[in-house]
Amino acid sequence: MTKILFFDIDGTLYNSEKKIPASSKDAIKEARKNGYEIAIATGRAPFMIQPIIDELEIDTYITFNGQYIVYKGEVIFTDSIPKEELTKIIQFGQERNHPVVFIDDEKMIATIENDEFIQKSLNTLKHPYPSIDPSFYETNNVYQTLIFMEVKDEKIYTKQFPNVKFIRWHPFSCDILPKDGSKARGIQILLNKMNISLSNVYAFGDGLNDIEMLQAVGTGVAMGNAHVKVKAVADVIAEHVDEGGLAKIMKELKII
Repeated sequence: MTKILFFDIDGTLYNSEKKIPASSKDAIKEARKNGYEIAIATGRAPFMIQPIIDELEIDTYITFNGQYIVYKGEVIFTDSIPKEELTKIIQFGQERNHPVVFIDDEKMIATIENDEFIQKSLNTLKHPYPSIDPSFYETNNVYQTLIFMEVKDEKIYTKQFPNVKFIRWHPFSCDILPKDGSKARGIQILLNKMNISLSNVYAFGDGLNDIEMLQAVGTGVAMGNAHVKVKAVADVIAEHVDEGGLAKIMKELKII
């Protein structure tokens, strides 16, 4: 009976220093030896996780919160916001000085230069400021778009654009997802491909974009550093990632 573990990256695999603790690496290697499939489910882009998938020898992953799925090294599913809808969101944002960043499978592209919110948000990902092309989305595939605005402005967007979801990942930024887009949907697509039931799935996360994932799987694990809303839906709560929480909870769950 195949079982699979899905790991978020930031705040789950990565600690506060954006490094994978040695205990986590060892735990994942041991889980694989014990017969578990290992996969990633992240809001990050494929090009941003290459060092991790190389280091942990992972070839199955969900990126862009479910909009770009790879199974055994092969892309099996992609999704994006329709260009017409994205145009409306961009224009709405321009009127309020809220820029966006487009992301495909290889790069990030910003609509404006030297924006403080873009800079501060991407600094937390240790990613440099993107190159500039406001019309990039018109002629290229865009799997995820980030919009940069504060929490106080979020409600006007959710009301104005009911056909998409705005998932906050930073005080200054939200991911824009298709209405039915999520890590949970990505997991289900992979499980159908792999013929694994949800009851044999463990998912580990800490952010708001992990809520649906933790609710959907057999065992949802929130890290000790998780958002309070994430902990509220989890089956199990681990210790803080900086305190070796991932390896400890994998032992508690008898994965290793």
